[in-house]
Amino acid sequence: MSDQGTTSGLDELPAILPVFPLNGALLLNTCQLPLNVFEPRYVDMVHDAMEGKRVIGIIQPRDAEDTSHEPPLFDIGCVGKICEFSEIQDNVYRITLEGLCRFRIVQEVGNRITKYRQVVADYKPFLHDFHPSNNQSVNRDALQKVLKYFLEFEDEQADWDMLNSLDDDNLINSLSIICPFSPIEKQALLEADTVSQRGDLLISLLTMMMQQGNVNQTLQ
Repeated sequence: MSDQGTTSGLDELPAILPVFPLNGALLLNTCQLPLNVFEPRYVDMVHDAMEGKRVIGIIQPRDAEDTSHEPPLFDIGCVGKICEFSEIQDNVYRITLEGLCRFRIVQEVGNRITKYRQVVADYKPFLHDFHPSNNQSVNRDALQKVLKYFLEFEDEQADWDMLNSLDDDNLINSLSIICPFSPIEKQALLEADTVSQRGDLLISLLTMMMQQGNVNQTLQ
């Protein structure tokens, strides 16, 4: 089943938020994140979300190498609303989350009755995520230049007409999600306060990645 074009506001965001820790995953407002869910505790989370406000918080563990059952989490994640849901086999679900707003963990809920983790979430520092930014806020010339060189280095093609048609929020947030950054870099992009700041960071990260790739190629 599908619920495309979901919209939301602060009143739809619960004070107690179920969280899905995913290393290397990035969700931002205006964007979508598809997930296959099969681990029993997260299957329970999806069931409960579908019976409630259909929202789940995506957040990264602090240590990508930590394989414990409940690793420490970063303070900031992004809440998404389930806009697509299907069962692809018994107790295996494919969902798509539509990014709504970032949140900061106030504290983790202890003595919970769920198998999955829950946090007390503060959304107020990120309410501007609900409002589109000024489309003059990103240096598109600089971004297109570095992205062009990066894609040529990676032997990839870009649909420039499509990219240029996107507003600043969709362009910067989408590139932040799909480019192959490290978990720490993705967290930095998530925590950038504004789309303009995220755009500047995106340009810097792509430049460094391209330069590092050129160095490695030279050394081979």
